Amino acid sequence: MAAKDKYISTSDLARILGVTRQAIQKQLKDASNVEIKRVGTGFLYDIETLPDDIKERIKKVQKEATDQVINLSQKPSKDLEFEKELWKAADKLRGNIDPGEYKYIVLGLIFLKYVSDSFYQRKDELEKSISDPSGALFIRDESSRKYYVEQKDPYRAKGIFYIPEKARWDYLQKHTMHHDIGKYLDEALEAIEEENPSLRGILPKVYSRTPVESYSLGELINLFSKIKFDHHFDEEKDILGRVYEYFLGQFASVEGKRGGEFYTPRSIVKLLVEILAPYEGARVFDPACGSGGMFVQSGEFLKIHKKDSTKISFYGQELNINTWRLCKMNLALRGIEGRIEQGNSYYDNKFSDLRFDFVLSNPPFNADWDPKRLQDSDPRLKYGIPPATNANFMWIQHFVYHLAPNGMAGFVMANGALAVGRKEGEIRKKIIEDDLVDVIIACPPKLFYNVTLPVSLWFLTKNKKNGRFRDRTGQALFIDAREIFEPISRKQVIFTEEQIQKIANTVRAWRGEEGFGKYEDIPGFCKSATLEEIRKNGYVLTPGRYVGIKPEEDDGIPFEEKMKKLASELEEYFKLGRELEEKIKENLKKIEF
Repeated sequence: MAAKDKYISTSDLARILGVTRQAIQKQLKDASNVEIKRVGTGFLYDIETLPDDIKERIKKVQKEATDQVINLSQKPSKDLEFEKELWKAADKLRGNIDPGEYKYIVLGLIFLKYVSDSFYQRKDELEKSISDPSGALFIRDESSRKYYVEQKDPYRAKGIFYIPEKARWDYLQKHTMHHDIGKYLDEALEAIEEENPSLRGILPKVYSRTPVESYSLGELINLFSKIKFDHHFDEEKDILGRVYEYFLGQFASVEGKRGGEFYTPRSIVKLLVEILAPYEGARVFDPACGSGGMFVQSGEFLKIHKKDSTKISFYGQELNINTWRLCKMNLALRGIEGRIEQGNSYYDNKFSDLRFDFVLSNPPFNADWDPKRLQDSDPRLKYGIPPATNANFMWIQHFVYHLAPNGMAGFVMANGALAVGRKEGEIRKKIIEDDLVDVIIACPPKLFYNVTLPVSLWFLTKNKKNGRFRDRTGQALFIDAREIFEPISRKQVIFTEEQIQKIANTVRAWRGEEGFGKYEDIPGFCKSATLEEIRKNGYVLTPGRYVGIKPEEDDGIPFEEKMKKLASELEEYFKLGRELEEKIKENLKKIEF
């Protein structure tokens, strides 16, 4: 193992081999030749000096993980198990590389596989059409046919990226065993950017200088080669899109709090989109767009409702340049076009002259910012200037500013914004008095990876009597969904599809949409409140203030009978307490105390 990065931690070794850290430490305790490097209060092992049996086990585990994916890829259907196993195999190959760095390596390869496969699909179509003597595009001469399928225009005409030969997946596969495979990958990405100006500056050309082993890079290429559907290209591309999103989620989980900067959990995004219900011809904006999940889900919503997902326009802005690249790749994977700009939404608003039908966003919570960098006349600050210590109401006003006259916004926000006082409380009061607040949903904790911060979903509407739904002037809906969730691990919960529809259907019924029944307040869950009620509650928007407490279910046991049973149990506890007290006194006497 000629390592580019020669040290590995106990936890990384344990993760790769599927054992505990204690087991690793026990096995290496008596290994005399293992060299150790001190790092702070911990230490790292020199990979080259590890016992041969451990180095062999690492290779064996990585090979077994890859073989498992090969077996799964041969199944006729590719369910979530396929994505899970693909992730497990890729994670085994990570070695000791930081997941924040590794994600660009892995996601870049998935993108490369996608654009290659799209190219092959179009090439296959062209070869068939120009080889058919009865077809309008028939070309008799074979050398002319070969020349034609290598021209760029037939690909670009269909919105397909032209892929030069040295960047095609088959070519790269032939070099997986090469010690300099990283150089081949970087050259492939450079060639793609050169031929496709819309991708310039987006692709992660980091492979020749990555600490990932050449062997592992080759295995990753082999791994993603297993996503094959025997020329069912549309199915394959859909799987690649799903794999990309699944990997984004897994990297977010591994990175913990940092992961929230580029990925919003799918169930939150889906609930936001289900309630906003974007339509054909709409313009959707996300000024903190991360890896583009809001756009992908909006397109999916149209497909599910048998609408044309290409007839929707996406606009986004992202501060982090690497996350901006992830977003551009994610959209390209889905065949989604959008204007995605890189920059700081506070101080460099790339869309200052545009208004949108929908604003969908998960902005950074409770972030510091510098109001002095904005002019007092900045039109976004209509309701006031938020404090420098918290930009929550800067974001909220940014969303409101960008809404078209009939526009709607749906976004994630830290719970503090619901009830905070002083300057921010005054801004919230003005927003409420302008009758912009439509729906507020309190969410359970642990929806975000490794972050317990409770959040709420806000829905603002510029015009509550625009005709799309019933006139809701002077009203707002509060939903307490804190107890509605499905745990998927000790650290995280999600909304299930059934739970998403329960919440969304409650909103639909309240808005008077056909087919969802008559809306009714449900104590402990939902309440339609008037503007006057919100005033009486000091302009606090915490749903718990309005929905009340869920009534206890009657178990059919009379109150007197319950009290008799409880009194009997209490007397038993008192008796046990007295007996315990006597035993303690006796024991104290024995030791003469």
